[in-house]
Formats: sequence, structure tokens, C-alpha cells
Amino acid sequence: MFDAARKDGIYPVVWEGYRTYEEQQKILDDKIKAYINEGYSQSRAERTAKEWVALPGTSEHQLGIAVDINADKSKSSNDEVYTWLAANAHNYGFCIDKEGVTEEWLNSKAKTARKYSTVFYRGTSDDELDLSGFPKSSRDNIQVALEKQVLIISLGAKLKVGKCKAIRDWFLANEFADFGDPFTNFFMSRRLPKGFVENKDVQQKVVEYFASFDEHIKDFRIEKVPHDGETKEDTYKINALHKMIDSDGMAEIPLGMESAGTLKMFALYPELQEVLEKGSVFFIDELNARLHPLLVRNFLLTFLNPEINTNHAQLVFTTHDTWQLSNQLLRRDEIWFVEKDERGVSTLYSLDEAGSRIRKDESYEKNYLIGKYGAIPTLKSIDIFKED
Repeated sequence: MFDAARKDGIYPVVWEGYRTYEEQQKILDDKIKAYINEGYSQSRAERTAKEWVALPGTSEHQLGIAVDINADKSKSSNDEVYTWLAANAHNYGFCIDKEGVTEEWLNSKAKTARKYSTVFYRGTSDDELDLSGFPKSSRDNIQVALEKQVLIISLGAKLKVGKCKAIRDWFLANEFADFGDPFTNFFMSRRLPKGFVENKDVQQKVVEYFASFDEHIKDFRIEKVPHDGETKEDTYKINALHKMIDSDGMAEIPLGMESAGTLKMFALYPELQEVLEKGSVFFIDELNARLHPLLVRNFLLTFLNPEINTNHAQLVFTTHDTWQLSNQLLRRDEIWFVEKDERGVSTLYSLDEAGSRIRKDESYEKNYLIGKYGAIPTLKSIDIFKED
């Protein structure tokens, strides 16, 4: 959305994100005091303040799912940003089961409105279909073509409905990487960055990217492999050039013979480049696999550095690397656990929900490993190899 706004010459910024219960209470108290200073009675001030400020415990800011957006005052005014958001900010979601889509909704809200207005809503039955937010021609086309297994957003995008296309494109801009899947590993390790083969500048950027964790690779030599008759796709042999010790010469090593960690970082580069450019979301399963904890930390800091991550890209990842459980790195609402009970049922919850007395300065890693937050395996001795 931020990327789309900038293309229109509008420059929004995230002003505030997560709030604690205490911070939300202070905002409410300050609002009440402001109304009292304007001459309101105590009861009227409280009533009016609650119309504009969510009660502590009910705010979406506390759940970590809402942010306040204002303008970059050096480039846009607040009015310009609010007007743009009114036309482009949406609330979208859907539910599915094995039969198809059971529920789907799209709402929009103007800056001055207290509630979202419905663009469309779809329920399980035929009479639960409200397309009132679309032009009549779009409504008719969607009703005729809609099937249970198809999302209205996907169908609307194909029918060139602007609001549907904008949301569909947001999903398409996100990137996914599952390093627990051998097929994904194989595919990603062979995907080359855009322009890598023919553009020396792109190759140099990859060298600079590698230099953030391994300064030994100085360049690449790329050789096109002749077709073998079975495939029409171009294939290339890539060698990494390493500077020789006590010499100005270079030693060539096939890229495929580099360490598993180096190959993984090479595989991550194209998606990392795209999400940082688009301001989209990068979902990574098993981020820590085959990477040193310090390298994982450096990868996270790329997203946390506003000078690098200028388009507000986001990273969602899974890991078993407890060293990343640091109050110097992540907020409590940004850390989530999965706990499996004795029935094999998994529960997802944030560190912020793991207990009522979790201090911001406590050691998250230590307390997690001793079981304070839950979500640790119940282990027994591996004694099947014990000799009788």
C-alpha cells in the first residue's frame, strides 16, 4: 500500500504501532483530561473520549494488528494522506474449508469514519452475498461467474475491478520460502537474481551482499552451457571467484560447491531484493536452518533498519534458534510460540500473552528454555540404543 501511495505522489509513514495496556490507558486518560479542560463534565468527558479511544484490552494496537499512519510532512500533508487512505485502505479476509470458501469480506473506511463500510460480504448460503460496494455492472458479472471454490477478490481482479485487483496484487507481491522442503531448497538455490547473467552491476551487488557475512567471494564467472537437446531453457555454469592468499590471483570454485549456508543466502537474495523494493512481506520457514545465529540476526536487522528498509517491508519467519529471543531485537508482540498439548493439538500465542508479569528487560531466551512461556517439547532419554 505504501508503495502504491508513493507512485501516486503521496508519502505516508507509520506513526505508531504496538501499545501496551498501560499505554492505551494513558491515551484514554489524556483524552478525558483534554475534554475536561474544554469544559466538559467528568461523565461527559469519559463518554466522549470512549467514542474516539478504544478501551484498554480492546484496542487493535494491543493485538499488534493496527498502526497509526500520518504523513511524511516534508513531502505530503496529512489531508493528502488521509484522502488517499480513504480511497485505498481496506480490511479484507476469508475463511475456507475442504468444500471451498465459507466466508469472505472486504470493508473500507474513510479517515473520519468510526466504522468500516462494506464493499462486499459473502457467507455460506446464497442469500449471504452482499456486493453493494461494487458498481452494478461488476456486481452482475461477479454473481454470474462466482463459484464456491473461487475468491471474490480473485474473480474481481480478473474482471478488472480496481479494488479487487489492488488487494490481489498485494498478495502476489509477497514472497514465500520453505527451507524445510527439499524441493523448495532445490528450486530456490537455482534461481538467479534478475539481471544476474548479463548485468555486471547486479553481480557486484550480490558480491556486496555476500560481503556482509563472507568477504572471500570477490566476483563471479558465468558460462552458458550448450543445450543438450532435452531442454530449451538456457542454463549456466556459475563459479565464485575467491582471492588467493598472498596473491592477486583468483581461485574459481563452482557455486554449487560453496557451503550450504552460502547457497541459502544466495537463494534468499532475489526474494529479499523484491520485498525490500516493493515493501511487501517475506514469509520464511526454518530461517535458521544452515545459518549461523549471528547471520540470522544480521538478516533480521536488515528489516529493522529504517535506512535500508525504506518501504516498510515485513518479515515473518519460523525458527528454533532461541538466541533471537532478545528484548534488544524484538517486541513481545512480535514473538509467537506454538505449543502442542497431549492430544497433539497446537496453540499459537504471542509472548505478550504468555504471562501477566513479563518484563521488557527480562531474558526471553533463558526464561523460554526453563519453560516459563511454555511451547517447549517434553523430552525423554533416548535409551533405545542402551545395551541390555
